[in-house]
Formats: sequence, structure tokens, C-alpha cells
Amino acid sequence: MNVQENVSLAPLTTMKVGGPARYFVENKTIAEVQGAVAFGRSRNLPLFVLGGGSNLVVSDAGWPGLVLKVGITGIDERNENGKAIFDVGAGEEWDKFAARAVARNCAGVECLSGIPGSVGGTPVQNVGAYGQEAAETIESVLTLDLRDDQIRELCGEACGFSYRTSIFNTSERGCYIILRVTYGLTPGGQPRIDYADLKRHFSGWQQIPTLADTREAVRRIRASKAMLITPGDADARSVGSFFKNPVLSSEQHEDLSRRAAARGLQIPSYPALDAQHKISAAWLVEHSGFSKGYDSGHVAISSKHALAIVNRGGATAADVVALKEHIQHRVQEIWSICLQPEPVFVGF
Repeated sequence: MNVQENVSLAPLTTMKVGGPARYFVENKTIAEVQGAVAFGRSRNLPLFVLGGGSNLVVSDAGWPGLVLKVGITGIDERNENGKAIFDVGAGEEWDKFAARAVARNCAGVECLSGIPGSVGGTPVQNVGAYGQEAAETIESVLTLDLRDDQIRELCGEACGFSYRTSIFNTSERGCYIILRVTYGLTPGGQPRIDYADLKRHFSGWQQIPTLADTREAVRRIRASKAMLITPGDADARSVGSFFKNPVLSSEQHEDLSRRAAARGLQIPSYPALDAQHKISAAWLVEHSGFSKGYDSGHVAISSKHALAIVNRGGATAADVVALKEHIQHRVQEIWSICLQPEPVFVGF
């Protein structure tokens, strides 16, 4: 086990901000993960588990303890009860798995193509995009329970999935290290084309889009919104969508409608959002004075997507947080809605 000291975390994240880890180790096996946990405990070090770094804002002070990067890879396949079962290492690149599933003509994750980060992060936040969520296909999650150092496999129901949440980022945050994730996909299934962007993309097509067509469309749409990590693209130095789409009660929606009407505006309706009583966070941000390309020094709003806060170069974590709080304050002031951030904040 190669334990390194004072390792900069910024290069290991898509936002490219943040200070160093006092200790850092990358583990490629379950036994190595267990050894790293024991090392941290022996020195009473606070532990942070790092995945693909795509959904993190690391503080400028960094992390005072041990950062453990799970590098367990491998994709095993089998058929079971009519499903294609994929056992995937937590350190495997998510989009590599999505590509593999589509190549095997297995439906269930095609709309999640192009999402940066590692497989281990998908159950934590119940990653979702373009009408699909990881929870729809997760059969089980293999974990190390840090409370008693036992290896435990949790079924999908035990993970407590809901919109962008699970037990791993709410009630039992910090209790588990995710080692492998098992997905159950549909062999020969039809692609999910519910989302407005996808419907627009395929309008006029004479043939039914395939899973491969859908994956390619999702990646193109993500690229057009700077939601695909593209080397050299300044808009790609972000965590993707910085804010969750708010889920409103009937009373909150009525209040929002009144406020919009008073400004001569109409709240946009998207079937995929309406079905879950959600509204567009991007619309709220843009109609609170933060248009695409809004510049605030070293940080800005992406020129392609209103929900992406981007590092223009030389930004600090404090710069990112300042713009985040400015946006939240204005949206609260104008629309009486509190935007919740999507990324994890480390070391604050």
C-alpha cells in the first residue's frame, strides 16, 4: 500500500480547485481498502473516500486526514431471470460501463451516457439524467461497513433511493465504502426517449432509435451544454449541474406561478420534470440575473448551460462557493425557493 503525503486534490477533480490531502492512497482491491482504513484508524485520521472527482468541491484548505481513492475495476457479466447482470468495480469509469452495456444491446443506462466519474458514485447520489436514474437498474451494492469493518451487500431497496439521494449521502453518510455495484439491465430493451431534448433530437426520424443512437444523442446533447468532459474546453471545468431541480408542493408551485406572472413570465413545462413535481433550476437561475456566460472573475456560469459553475482558470474553492451563495440568495429573494447544491463539499 503506497501512502503518499500532501497530495494536491485539485487535479483529481473536474472542478480543478482545492488544497492537498494530508495522506492519500489509491486501493485496487478490497483487501487494500481494508488496509487503508486500518492505517487511518491507527493514526486517528478523518477519512474521505474519493471516486472519479466529478461531483466534488474541495476546500482550499484541503483534507486534514486520509483520502482513499477506490480504484477497484472490472466488469463481470451473467444472465439471470431474463436480466443481464453486470457486476462492476466501484473504480470503473462510469461511461466505460455505459458504453459496454449499450454495445451488449442492454437497456437501462443509455441515457446516463457521458456522465463523468466512477461507478461507485452512482448509488450515492442516485445519478440521473434524461429520464433515467441509476436506482432503476441497481440490484445491489457491495460495501465495507465502517461501523464494524464487515463486508455487506445491500439490495437496491436497502439503499433508500429517491431523487438524487440514498442512505449513502443522507441517513448513513460516512458509514460505508462502496466496493462494487451490481446492475440488472434489459437485453434487447428499447431506449428511454422521454426527455424533451431527446424527443427534439429524434424528431423526423423514420426509424426507431437504437440504444447506440440514444447513447450518441445523449453525449452530443451533453457536449452542447458543456456537460461532457472535453479536454481543452474551459466550460468543462465544472461539476456539471451545480443545483438540483427543486421539488415543489402545490402551494409552492402556485406561489411561483404568481411571482412569474407578475414579471410577465411563464414557468416552462417539461413532462419529465412535471411527472416528479420538479421545476427547472436552470430557469430559476437564468431569471434571477445569471444568464449563460455570466462572469464573476475566475469563476463564471457556463456559456452553454445555466446550471454549471465553471472554473475559468485560477479559481479557488472560495470563489466557487461565493458565486454559489450569490445565486442561492438571489433565487431565494426573487422566487422564494431555496436551491440545493448537487456536489459534495469536502473539507469545509
